[in-house]
Amino acid sequence: MIIKTHAFPRAAVIGNPSDGYFGKTIAFTFSNFQADVTLYQTPEIEILPARRDHSKFRSLGELADDVRTYGYYGGIRLLKGALKKFHDYCAENKIEIDDRNFSIRYHSSIPAHLGLGGSSAIITAAMRALMAFYSVSIPKPALANVILSVETDELGISAGLQDRVAQTYQGIVMMDFNREDMERQGHGVYTPLSPKDVPNFYIAFNPRFAEGTEVFHNNLRYRFENGESAVVKAMAEFARLTDRFREALDAGDLDELDRIIDENFDLRRKIMALNPDHVALVETARKAGVSAKFTGSGGAIIGTYRDTETLARVTAALAERGATVMTPIIAY
Repeated sequence: MIIKTHAFPRAAVIGNPSDGYFGKTIAFTFSNFQADVTLYQTPEIEILPARRDHSKFRSLGELADDVRTYGYYGGIRLLKGALKKFHDYCAENKIEIDDRNFSIRYHSSIPAHLGLGGSSAIITAAMRALMAFYSVSIPKPALANVILSVETDELGISAGLQDRVAQTYQGIVMMDFNREDMERQGHGVYTPLSPKDVPNFYIAFNPRFAEGTEVFHNNLRYRFENGESAVVKAMAEFARLTDRFREALDAGDLDELDRIIDENFDLRRKIMALNPDHVALVETARKAGVSAKFTGSGGAIIGTYRDTETLARVTAALAERGATVMTPIIAY
């Protein structure tokens, strides 16, 4: 039996980066790209490499391009971490699994290190494959926690729950990570949304602006945990922006949605020194007449547009900065 599973990238619409800091966010998954995992029974456990795991290059220039795109570590470590955490979860919850072995491989078309949840998508797809292979069911809130722990506990990557919750639930999800619920039940309050009218979103990115999430979060975590007033207040404000966004989404108030998206970025800029290339994408999009903010902690941006003429204008403006513009297909 061959098991094939997948997971989609995530676009953070509002509230990020407060998901790791008892805030609130809204995000959605989209099917323009995806991570796939294939698993089948074999005599021994084997993790098969994908393109981003190769170690042969035709030149130093090719090696440098590969590192810029994928970083110094490929996807095998993500699969290893997922396998270990799945084993640990089953052991801790006294879930018996048989002694069958397997080979597992992945493929991902999600642009790497751009704040689209590419790493967590690979882990999510791997967890789904393991659950299917061993006939194990993990509740969605717990599954999101397990996926996050692969990166934070096993691989030492600073990250929050938002990506993993969105990719576990799929569609548009509002996430409330208030401290009381997080400490009492170990997870937040996750609400799938079905707005009557979904605004026209665009996503833009330049692969050469890729940047690992830890570049942003490692410093922010230290500042938050040490009680820096500006950071603590900003996280509370991100949560308020998320509440306002949901109200505007329900009301179909497109102008208010744009204002809130811009406010989210402006607040982020107040508390962090941001990559100038990433900021330039946001500023270029705004000058072209659309709202803009980061989709995550990499180099991709997101906003809304009104019509095809506006989309064409922002596409042309961002193309001058080497960025590709796409309209995401929300994956429910």
